[in-house]
Amino acid sequence: MIVSEADFENRLDEVMSAPALAGDGVLGPDSVMWRVHREAALFLGAGRALLLQLAHPWVAAGIAEQSKVFADPLGRFHRTFSIVYTMVFGTRAQAVAVARRLYRRHAAVDGVMPETVGPFAAGSRYRANDVEALRWVHATLVETAMMSYGLLCPPLAAAEREQYWREAMRFARLFGIPHDMLPRDWDAFKAYTAGMMASETLTVSTAARDIARRIFSGEATLIGPPRWFTALTAEMLPERLRLAFDLPHGERERRSAARARVWLPRAYAMLPDRLRTVGPYQEAMARIRGNACPPFTRLLNRAWIGQPLMPAAGAGAATPQRKASG
Repeated sequence: MIVSEADFENRLDEVMSAPALAGDGVLGPDSVMWRVHREAALFLGAGRALLLQLAHPWVAAGIAEQSKVFADPLGRFHRTFSIVYTMVFGTRAQAVAVARRLYRRHAAVDGVMPETVGPFAAGSRYRANDVEALRWVHATLVETAMMSYGLLCPPLAAAEREQYWREAMRFARLFGIPHDMLPRDWDAFKAYTAGMMASETLTVSTAARDIARRIFSGEATLIGPPRWFTALTAEMLPERLRLAFDLPHGERERRSAARARVWLPRAYAMLPDRLRTVGPYQEAMARIRGNACPPFTRLLNRAWIGQPLMPAAGAGAATPQRKASG
């Protein structure tokens, strides 16, 4: 099922008609999602989330054939984090604007599978605005955020996890995902992700394996990730996907990941708040206090989202009809 323009705009209307919160965001500073997503610790899961998304053959095909990820990997990193952080920490108008830009970008990703991968036959159509694909991408962001947060921060209580999931369901509206397509609670969400990871729907294609190799070897980015990061990423994946992506996970990698699990929490605990929390969160808190965004926060934003401020709300006023390219 494709998220039509009308359906997408209905989801955005739900966002804009919700009661105003502090800072006029989709969520507010008292939310569990703000508490979790403000932490720089979530970057530890970036590799895992990417690989889980690539494991869906439609996502991998879209990235391989439509994306400029290899021409501008840093730009893709910044665009991705700019969208996610603006949805979480921006005003509702900002969140809706970037959601529309994302919808337009997805609308252009419409092609045919170059090979048979799992249940997806060669020549069959893939579209980025398919609800099932969007639901999986949303799930990878939510589940990986919680896993990464737990590596360096005190784990959430059961009630807080439930609250986080309720907030994530609101966040899903910005992708155009209907409420009735989402798991009802945290346990149902975990059952959904476990089922997906065990199913043939997630089958690592040749394209997915090549993208992963180029990113983790440094071929696509000139400088590859640290060995401990790759080892930790491999450890965070289900075994069958780790093997399918050809990620090394021998004795040396396991020792590297184990050491990282010891020294990372210690080092992270010593960081001051202005380095532990991401720039968009600090920008949002300045907005709530009625202050201008401080120079240091603007500098942090350049590192996280490639620009000094979250995108303004002026763009993305309308969503065009989708045009097929394949």
